[in-house]
Amino acid sequence: MSETKRVRIIDIAEELGVSTATVSNVIHGKTKKISKETVKRVEKLLEEREYIPNMAGILLARNDSGIVGVVIHNHPKYEDHLLQDPFIAASLDGLSAEIEKQKLFMMIKTTRDINEVIKFATMWNLVGLVVIGFCEQDYDELRSRMRIPFVVYDGMFKESRSRICNISIDDFDGGYQMGKHFARNHKKILCISDNKESMDLKRYEGFVHALSEHGICPDFMLIPLQHDERIAFYRQNKDCFNRHTAVFAMSDVYAVELMQFLQSEGYRIPEDMAVAGFDDAPICTKVCPALTTIRQDPSARARKAIEILLGLKNKDDMPAQIMLPVELVIRESA
Repeated sequence: MSETKRVRIIDIAEELGVSTATVSNVIHGKTKKISKETVKRVEKLLEEREYIPNMAGILLARNDSGIVGVVIHNHPKYEDHLLQDPFIAASLDGLSAEIEKQKLFMMIKTTRDINEVIKFATMWNLVGLVVIGFCEQDYDELRSRMRIPFVVYDGMFKESRSRICNISIDDFDGGYQMGKHFARNHKKILCISDNKESMDLKRYEGFVHALSEHGICPDFMLIPLQHDERIAFYRQNKDCFNRHTAVFAMSDVYAVELMQFLQSEGYRIPEDMAVAGFDDAPICTKVCPALTTIRQDPSARARKAIEILLGLKNKDDMPAQIMLPVELVIRESA
């Protein structure tokens, strides 16, 4: 609609025979003193006339913006393609659906600076935050400097924090289930990860524990963060793969990448090398052979995150820690 034909609040008010204050209050969500019938009439005409207000101004004017912020740590390992990562994409997809169910809005922020999170939360008068990928110290900093509620995905806390809910998955059990699966057919097993901390450490510990019950001790390979460096590293360490018959990668991305590398080097999967990952991202069923993995449910985690977030906002007594189950999904790769 052109600027000269833009519908004004006074136009809507005159057509309905109500005051401009009534129309303005409906737009800004201040409807407690307005009848439901009038609210519906105003909203209907606003839609029909394609009235488009300054959304940022409206949200900031409300006591509650209706926005849930999702802040993700833009770690260097994502190589500036953070939102393309299968785990992040699946998490956002689940959160978007749950936030929409609550008739709220989702706003995404990616950053490496925890101070940017505080500015973001203040600027948009957020209902609350879902925070992904930062460290314990960062979460404590947020809690000390912000009043709004927030929940954390996969926070590795040494002890529970008041007014912070950490929603994690059972990483140890995921590794344990994969270890039990590999122990049936393999003894020379390799585990790969870009770190030996936090979630990956839990997965590794569960994996090692399961294999130890069968007298098997897996090897561990620490791989580079950057894609090109990893591929070069794999080529340099090809002899290491020749000494093993199975590889457990700490994420589906690494598993698929390694599987494709091995296939390019002439390995048959799973005849020469079994490969498995962790997360059950959509990519698992789009590669050949389909990837064996540990499934976590991003929809269940998102549902719990928004439930807890709204509970914290209402000052309900909410748990500080929630751990969701995982399950082994066996496909053709291992």
